[in-house]
Amino acid sequence: REAKDPFDLLDELEEELAIHVRPLTWPIESGIRFKGVYNIYERNLNLYQPSKQVVAEKVEVDIDTEELDARIGAQLAGKLRGELELLDGVYPDFDKEEYLKGTLAPVFFGSALNNFGVEELLNTFVEIAPSPRPVMAEEREVEPEESKFTGFIFKITANIDPNHRSCIAFCKICSGKFTRNAPYLHVRHGKTMRFSSPTQFMAQRKTTVDEAWAGDIIGLPDNGTFKIGDTLTEGEMLHFRGLPSFSPEMFKYIENADPMKQKQLAKGIDQLMDEGVAQLFVNQFNGRKIIGTVGQLQFEVIQYRLENEYSAKCRWEPLSLYKACWIESDDAAELEAFKKRKYQYMAKDREGRDVFLADSGYVLQMAQMDFKHIKFHFTSEF
Repeated sequence: REAKDPFDLLDELEEELAIHVRPLTWPIESGIRFKGVYNIYERNLNLYQPSKQVVAEKVEVDIDTEELDARIGAQLAGKLRGELELLDGVYPDFDKEEYLKGTLAPVFFGSALNNFGVEELLNTFVEIAPSPRPVMAEEREVEPEESKFTGFIFKITANIDPNHRSCIAFCKICSGKFTRNAPYLHVRHGKTMRFSSPTQFMAQRKTTVDEAWAGDIIGLPDNGTFKIGDTLTEGEMLHFRGLPSFSPEMFKYIENADPMKQKQLAKGIDQLMDEGVAQLFVNQFNGRKIIGTVGQLQFEVIQYRLENEYSAKCRWEPLSLYKACWIESDDAAELEAFKKRKYQYMAKDREGRDVFLADSGYVLQMAQMDFKHIKFHFTSEF
């Protein structure tokens, strides 16, 4: 499809994301008429040729000179000057401090399909991105300059290499220096671990690293030891908060479509749930497995990956629910009374925590009014 008008696109970004934007590159035409982008940040022109997958020509050019007309034609040059003038009138100059505060988003135009305009985004990002920031653990704030290593697992990916049924846990280093083969404490398990083949990734390339520093991301081989939110340290008992799982909006029962592949299905569901792709609940009334997601597409992704990565087939059965919420209470008797009354709608998550599956907003509202001492949580972090 033809690209949307750049000004309309900027308006939509501001409206949908509720953030101010500032273009740092600007497209010259679009679709089959696309000629390239003008880099406002570096004040140069990146020309595009459809037959090439790279920037055909990068030209240092003054926007007000005739050289611009010679490069892209007088008509396009006039249009570009008018649009850049309009940009300067509508959007304030790029302010790095506003960007670092998270109130301003720089915008780059290009074509991911042709790998055009991507390098400009990456180069600018390297220049303006913040250095590692302090991270708040439950016990204290961890400064990136501290000498001792700390890190936490923020993502797990299964089958990153289709030839090996392995998982990689991605660890963000929050402080100090990570060294290959050094002993580190896995806080949740209370076990010391060594990592002989930590890796760093660049697109499809994977390289083993001997050391990494605060701000770096490393991949650690995972055979089921990690879950999202796990903390690694040099011995200190620290707990970084995990990434919260939000209350799903869509629910389906998952059933095995091939009785001969029960083990493969169980392993596939287990590893995909570790990734945080979706959430698994077990209904306490009938023992059936329920998958909760935030969008329809995730069901298709799960089904496809189970079939292609685990040779397991599943089928979905519709389930009409409004929301899943985690419940807890200091009043054990009231919690028990609630669970008895809502027995058909009670489930357990993978951590064994109580989850209430409300079938409508009204039912949830009434439950909150009737049971004053029960806390209803809409994320898994509480």
